[in-house]
Amino acid sequence: MPLFHLSSPGPFFDNKVRAFWNLQILGWTAWLGLRGVSGLAYGQPFTFLIPQTISAITGFSLTLILAVCYRALISRRPLLMWGVSFGLAGLATALWAFIDAWVAQIQNPASTVGFTSLLLGAMYINATSLAAWSALYFAINYFLQLEEQNDRVIRLEAQAASAQLAMLRYQLNPHFLFNTLNSISTLVLLKQTEPANAMLSRLSAFLRYTLANEPTAQVTLAQEIETLKLYLDIEKMRFEERLRPHFAIDPVVARARLPSLLLQPLVENAIKYAVTPQEEGADITVSAQLAGKNVRIAVSDTGTGLPADGSDPTTSLATESTGVGLANIRDRLAQAFGDQHRFDARRGADGGFTVVIEFPFQPDGQMTIGTEPT
Repeated sequence: MPLFHLSSPGPFFDNKVRAFWNLQILGWTAWLGLRGVSGLAYGQPFTFLIPQTISAITGFSLTLILAVCYRALISRRPLLMWGVSFGLAGLATALWAFIDAWVAQIQNPASTVGFTSLLLGAMYINATSLAAWSALYFAINYFLQLEEQNDRVIRLEAQAASAQLAMLRYQLNPHFLFNTLNSISTLVLLKQTEPANAMLSRLSAFLRYTLANEPTAQVTLAQEIETLKLYLDIEKMRFEERLRPHFAIDPVVARARLPSLLLQPLVENAIKYAVTPQEEGADITVSAQLAGKNVRIAVSDTGTGLPADGSDPTTSLATESTGVGLANIRDRLAQAFGDQHRFDARRGADGGFTVVIEFPFQPDGQMTIGTEPT
């Protein structure tokens, strides 16, 4: 079992067992090298390295046992963990000092230094070494625990954002289906079976296309326009010549990625508030072009324009249409692009109503900025 039991934050800790042994071997090798160099620098004979090597092996072995104990204690209550850990470290220090003093006495039997003095001298050095080792062990494990918690929070935030995006996307289908099925019902009541059957066929094609994509998916602008044309084919059967759609899509931005079914509610609002109220119908224009490093998409119509009471169009148009519409678009843009988007609804230059959205231009194949995954 891994002695570092928590998840790793980086490549070094990908294999926790290997990371532990690397640190253990390097650390104790450095400890032995430092003690040996210090002794030789003060004129000690080479035989001085023998007890130091034995001491390093003893410390290495004792810390392996401590690592197993610490691993079992680290998830316990703080009082229990720290109390038992200090007790184990003190016991290991005493045992290590006893072995060091015993080896030193065996190597130099003629020494005038007593066993107690050797024991106390070794106790001080070994206590410092084990305290440093224990502090490093707990620091590494708590660092790994913090990284694991951060990763968990990021995953949960991503899942929450994905769930919210799915909810926003799923709002669109019932809203669209309500209007379309209502139109088909009207055709059936008027005994216009062929147009009703044709509309059902096109509705089936539209739903097959849209349901093939994940609700949190991003598509290219070209794919979004093709989906929009499927939707307009259905509505054209209802409004005939009163609905006059136009497209002006710059090929440069055709590969730009955006949330799927983002434009359909904009066109749906234009149909409801520009085409439906006017006997002559209205023109609806969808344009897209590059604006610096952003994609600018405008959906405009030749309808009556802003509400007569001067209220916020993004609110009024959304609430009047079963609570789904422009507000939904704004929320999805915020989820996908954060504060790197723009949403603007205003009266058109020649009357009517225009919605302009901007977001970073990221061609198909590049990583997207926002949280709406591919």
